[in-house]
Amino acid sequence: MNGISSSSAVALNATEVADPRYKGLDTWSDEAVLTALWEGQAAAVACLEAALPDIAEAARAMANQLKHDDSRLIYAGAGSSGLLAMQDGMEMTPTYAWPPERLVFLMAGGDDARLRPIGPVEDDAEGARRDAHAVGFTASDVLVAVAASGTTPYTLGVLEAAAESGTLTVAIANNASTPLLDKASHAIHLNSGREVIAGSTRMAAGTAQKAALGLLSTLVMTRLGHVVDGYMVSMVADNAKLLDRAGRIVSDIAEVSEEAAHAALTSCDGKVKPAVLVAKGMTPDAAAQALAEAGGDLRRTLSSLN
Repeated sequence: MNGISSSSAVALNATEVADPRYKGLDTWSDEAVLTALWEGQAAAVACLEAALPDIAEAARAMANQLKHDDSRLIYAGAGSSGLLAMQDGMEMTPTYAWPPERLVFLMAGGDDARLRPIGPVEDDAEGARRDAHAVGFTASDVLVAVAASGTTPYTLGVLEAAAESGTLTVAIANNASTPLLDKASHAIHLNSGREVIAGSTRMAAGTAQKAALGLLSTLVMTRLGHVVDGYMVSMVADNAKLLDRAGRIVSDIAEVSEEAAHAALTSCDGKVKPAVLVAKGMTPDAAAQALAEAGGDLRRTLSSLN
């Protein structure tokens, strides 16, 4: 485990230690068990407050890096942590139109691990190196690596390889002073504490990770100009539900009727940003040019119209 003995790893890993409060848990009433689990979930979300400054710092660095057209957003993890990281990343394209060719996932066990547990691959540091080599990390990339323990060999191996290539690395872990956090450019420690069911990190640790990933990526995409007034302005309306949502967005931002908003969307192939400008009186070509000159930033483009 990259120099960490199994005994020292356990000592570091609070998520694996049984909490005496839950002695006899299996004999409790259904309501009492659920109350304990709910309290664990609530505490997991609450622990993010202490991590907000670190999340903000990481998001600023990520947004600055991802402004470049040759940069990629790369997620890495194993087991439950890897699945949560992958879930967050998969939302970036439909929600913020993040280019899929600039989105990479490194999961211990590859695609097979998405459908069934493959425990041994989490310990495959050499496999991590092979995967990292295949990706070809560069100094333009951003890696978000997630591991509840902070010691998972696969995830740590990917982060180490990325760091050697000059990649901006962000680590999220639920145990402090662990190798993953120590070796990252930006460390986000989520002090979710002991699990109700020792080692079941899909619960409290997973909830904290899910929330942190959502906060981190949402702030990054906001700073990259994909959010205006709490709306997802980079989304493309390509089905009925999204067309209805896009109509409301254009209507609200441009302060026009929904009929006018839908007409603008039709002229812009369902793209919200240019549709807002068309709804405010520009032609589709002029709207596209104005956005291009502003680097795709709708807020900046709107400000220039005033």
